Amino acid sequence: MRLRLIAMLLLALAVAPIANADELKVLETGPAANAVLDGVSDGFFVRFDRPVDHINSRLLVKRGSEVVETLQPRLQSNPNVLFARASTLPPGKYTLHWVVKTLLADAKIEQGDVPFSIRPPK
Repeated sequence: MRLRLIAMLLLALAVAPIANADELKVLETGPAANAVLDGVSDGFFVRFDRPVDHINSRLLVKRGSEVVETLQPRLQSNPNVLFARASTLPPGKYTLHWVVKTLLADAKIEQGDVPFSIRPPK
């Protein structure tokens, strides 16, 4: 009886759909969310849990609703990472906005925001 119950449970787990299995997850960003940077801010990245299409993805630096800079991800970076260089930003509050196309069979566009700020010089 006990073995039958375990077998039924294992079968149920094997055929149960995995919730949000195809949902893209952000593992790390640079800068981190709500980070306050001192001066130089030349590199930005977003690390995902799977490879993304670097050619059809973008990183934008925004100040409010205004796009300050559109960054082109480097094709030589890790397949799971969008990385781009940017010019040095003046002090203020910004958002790193990412737009990526997944490399799954049913490729879709996903996006998100990472707020950060640059501290005025002392």
